[in-house]
Amino acid sequence: MQNTVLEIKNLSFGYTKKKPLFENFSLRLKQGELKAIVGESGAGKSTLFELILGNLKPQNGTIKVSRVSEIFQDPYSSFHPSYTLLHQIKDVASLDNLNSLMENMSFEYDLLLKLPHELSGGQLQRASIIRAMLMQPQLLLLDEPTSALDNVIQLEVMKMLIKNLDSMGMLLITHDMDLASWCADEVIRI
Repeated sequence: MQNTVLEIKNLSFGYTKKKPLFENFSLRLKQGELKAIVGESGAGKSTLFELILGNLKPQNGTIKVSRVSEIFQDPYSSFHPSYTLLHQIKDVASLDNLNSLMENMSFEYDLLLKLPHELSGGQLQRASIIRAMLMQPQLLLLDEPTSALDNVIQLEVMKMLIKNLDSMGMLLITHDMDLASWCADEVIRI
Protein backbone atom coordinates (compact mmCIF):
# COMPACT_ATOMS: atom_id res chain seq x y z
CA MET A 1 0.00 0.00 0.00
CA GLN A 2 1.39 3.38 -1.01
CA ASN A 3 1.69 6.07 1.66
CA THR A 4 0.14 9.47 1.07
CA VAL A 5 2.97 12.03 1.17
CA LEU A 6 0.89 15.14 0.42
CA GLU A 7 -2.78 15.83 0.96
CA ILE A 8 -4.33 19.21 0.22
CA LYS A 9 -8.04 19.59 0.99
CA ASN A 10 -10.21 22.52 -0.04
CA LEU A 11 -7.31 24.99 -0.15
CA SER A 12 -8.21 28.63 -0.62
CA PHE A 13 -5.57 31.33 -0.91
CA GLY A 14 -5.07 34.66 -2.60
CA TYR A 15 -2.99 37.76 -2.11
CA THR A 16 -6.17 39.81 -2.60
CA LYS A 17 -9.73 38.84 -1.72
CA LYS A 18 -11.02 39.84 -5.14
CA LYS A 19 -8.70 37.50 -7.08
CA PRO A 20 -7.91 34.23 -5.26
CA LEU A 21 -5.24 31.97 -6.74
CA PHE A 22 -6.88 28.89 -5.26
CA GLU A 23 -10.49 28.16 -4.32
CA ASN A 24 -11.33 24.75 -2.87
CA PHE A 25 -8.19 23.23 -4.46
CA SER A 26 -7.52 19.61 -3.50
CA LEU A 27 -4.62 17.32 -4.36
CA ARG A 28 -3.44 13.96 -3.12
CA LEU A 29 0.01 12.57 -3.90
CA LYS A 30 1.20 9.11 -2.93
CA GLN A 31 4.63 7.57 -2.70
CA GLY A 32 5.55 6.36 -6.18
CA GLU A 33 3.61 9.11 -7.99
CA LEU A 34 4.85 12.10 -9.95
CA LYS A 35 2.31 14.83 -10.62
CA ALA A 36 2.98 17.98 -12.64
CA ILE A 37 1.57 21.43 -12.06
CA VAL A 38 1.48 23.56 -15.21
CA GLY A 39 0.18 27.06 -15.73
CA GLU A 40 1.01 30.52 -16.93
CA SER A 41 3.34 32.83 -15.00
CA GLY A 42 1.40 34.29 -12.10
CA ALA A 43 -1.07 31.38 -11.92
CA GLY A 44 0.12 30.37 -8.45
CA LYS A 45 2.52 27.48 -9.08
CA SER A 46 5.31 28.80 -6.86
CA THR A 47 2.77 30.06 -4.32
CA LEU A 48 1.46 26.49 -4.04
CA PHE A 49 4.96 25.30 -3.11
CA GLU A 50 5.24 28.09 -0.52
CA LEU A 51 1.95 26.92 0.98
CA ILE A 52 3.12 23.27 1.02
CA LEU A 53 6.39 24.29 2.71
CA GLY A 54 4.49 26.27 5.35
CA ASN A 55 5.98 29.62 4.31
CA LEU A 56 2.46 30.90 3.58
CA LYS A 57 -0.72 30.04 5.46
CA PRO A 58 -3.91 29.04 3.61
CA GLN A 59 -7.00 31.16 4.14
CA ASN A 60 -9.07 27.97 4.22
CA GLY A 61 -8.39 24.27 3.89
CA THR A 62 -5.67 21.95 5.13
CA ILE A 63 -2.28 20.77 3.92
CA LYS A 64 -0.73 17.60 5.35
CA VAL A 65 2.80 16.94 4.17
CA SER A 66 5.48 14.34 4.89
CA ARG A 67 9.22 15.04 5.14
CA VAL A 68 9.85 17.38 2.22
CA SER A 69 12.77 18.68 0.18
CA GLU A 70 12.75 21.12 -2.72
CA ILE A 71 14.81 21.63 -5.85
CA PHE A 72 14.62 25.29 -6.80
CA GLN A 73 14.57 26.71 -10.32
CA ASP A 74 17.47 29.07 -9.57
CA PRO A 75 20.30 27.07 -8.03
CA TYR A 76 22.35 30.21 -7.26
CA SER A 77 19.72 31.37 -4.77
CA SER A 78 19.59 27.99 -3.03
CA PHE A 79 23.26 27.96 -1.91
CA HIS A 80 25.08 30.39 0.37
CA PRO A 81 27.83 32.11 -1.65
CA SER A 82 30.53 31.89 1.08
CA TYR A 83 30.60 28.16 1.81
CA THR A 84 31.65 25.17 -0.27
CA LEU A 85 28.93 22.96 -1.67
CA LEU A 86 30.12 20.01 0.41
CA HIS A 87 29.88 22.07 3.60
CA GLN A 88 26.32 23.10 2.76
CA ILE A 89 25.26 19.57 1.83
CA LYS A 90 26.76 18.09 5.03
CA ASP A 91 24.81 20.65 7.08
CA VAL A 92 21.45 19.23 5.99
CA ALA A 93 21.98 15.66 4.79
CA SER A 94 23.80 12.40 5.29
CA LEU A 95 26.47 11.64 2.68
CA ASP A 96 25.66 7.89 2.64
CA ASN A 97 24.47 7.77 -0.97
CA LEU A 98 26.68 10.59 -2.29
CA ASN A 99 28.93 8.59 -4.63
CA SER A 100 26.12 6.83 -6.48
CA LEU A 101 24.15 10.08 -6.88
CA MET A 102 27.23 11.87 -8.22
CA GLU A 103 27.78 9.06 -10.70
CA ASN A 104 24.15 9.18 -11.84
CA MET A 105 24.40 12.96 -12.25
CA SER A 106 27.78 12.94 -14.05
CA PHE A 107 29.12 15.11 -11.24
CA GLU A 108 32.74 15.11 -10.05
CA TYR A 109 33.58 15.16 -6.34
CA ASP A 110 36.06 18.04 -6.79
CA LEU A 111 33.15 20.31 -7.70
CA LEU A 112 31.75 19.88 -4.18
CA LEU A 113 34.88 21.56 -2.80
CA LYS A 114 34.14 24.77 -4.70
CA LEU A 115 32.05 27.83 -3.89
CA PRO A 116 28.73 28.15 -5.74
CA HIS A 117 29.89 30.98 -8.03
CA GLU A 118 32.75 28.78 -9.27
CA LEU A 119 30.32 26.38 -10.97
CA SER A 120 28.18 26.74 -14.08
CA GLY A 121 24.41 26.95 -13.67
CA GLY A 122 24.03 23.37 -14.85
CA GLN A 123 26.67 22.06 -12.42
CA LEU A 124 25.10 23.95 -9.56
CA GLN A 125 21.64 22.66 -10.42
CA ARG A 126 22.95 19.09 -10.36
CA ALA A 127 24.50 19.79 -6.93
CA SER A 128 21.12 21.10 -5.79
CA ILE A 129 19.44 17.90 -6.95
CA ILE A 130 22.07 15.76 -5.21
CA ARG A 131 21.56 17.72 -1.97
CA ALA A 132 17.77 17.33 -2.14
CA MET A 133 18.02 13.59 -2.79
CA LEU A 134 20.51 13.08 0.06
CA MET A 135 17.95 14.60 2.44
CA GLN A 136 15.85 11.45 1.84
CA PRO A 137 12.52 13.22 1.48
CA GLN A 138 9.18 11.47 1.28
CA LEU A 139 7.97 14.37 -0.87
CA LEU A 140 10.22 16.08 -3.40
CA LEU A 141 9.08 19.44 -4.79
CA LEU A 142 10.60 20.14 -8.20
CA ASP A 143 10.44 23.78 -9.32
CA GLU A 144 11.58 23.70 -12.97
CA PRO A 145 14.47 21.43 -11.87
CA THR A 146 16.01 20.98 -15.31
CA SER A 147 15.66 24.50 -16.72
CA ALA A 148 19.38 25.24 -16.20
CA LEU A 149 20.48 22.01 -17.92
CA ASP A 150 21.07 21.18 -21.57
CA ASN A 151 18.67 18.74 -23.25
CA VAL A 152 20.82 15.61 -22.85
CA ILE A 153 21.48 16.24 -19.15
CA GLN A 154 17.80 17.21 -18.70
CA LEU A 155 16.70 13.78 -19.85
CA GLU A 156 19.32 11.98 -17.73
CA VAL A 157 18.33 13.94 -14.62
CA MET A 158 14.61 13.31 -15.07
CA LYS A 159 15.25 9.59 -15.60
CA MET A 160 17.37 9.51 -12.42
CA LEU A 161 14.66 11.31 -10.45
CA ILE A 162 11.99 8.93 -11.74
CA LYS A 163 14.11 5.93 -10.65
CA ASN A 164 13.70 7.21 -7.08
CA LEU A 165 9.91 7.29 -7.16
CA ASP A 166 9.65 4.03 -5.24
CA SER A 167 10.85 5.82 -2.09
CA MET A 168 8.98 9.15 -2.47
CA GLY A 169 6.34 11.15 -4.28
CA MET A 170 7.22 14.10 -6.52
CA LEU A 171 5.38 17.28 -7.42
CA LEU A 172 6.79 19.07 -10.47
CA ILE A 173 6.24 22.68 -11.53
CA THR A 174 7.02 23.19 -15.20
CA HIS A 175 6.14 25.33 -18.19
CA ASP A 176 7.24 22.44 -20.42
CA MET A 177 4.04 20.57 -21.33
CA ASP A 178 6.02 17.93 -23.25
CA LEU A 179 8.10 17.19 -20.14
CA ALA A 180 4.99 17.07 -17.94
CA SER A 181 3.18 14.72 -20.33
CA TRP A 182 6.22 12.47 -20.63
CA CYS A 183 7.00 12.00 -16.94
CA ALA A 184 3.88 12.71 -14.88
CA ASP A 185 1.18 10.34 -13.76
CA GLU A 186 -1.17 13.33 -13.78
CA VAL A 187 -0.90 16.86 -15.20
CA ILE A 188 -2.77 19.53 -13.22
CA ARG A 189 -3.40 22.86 -14.93
CA ILE A 190 -3.79 25.90 -12.70
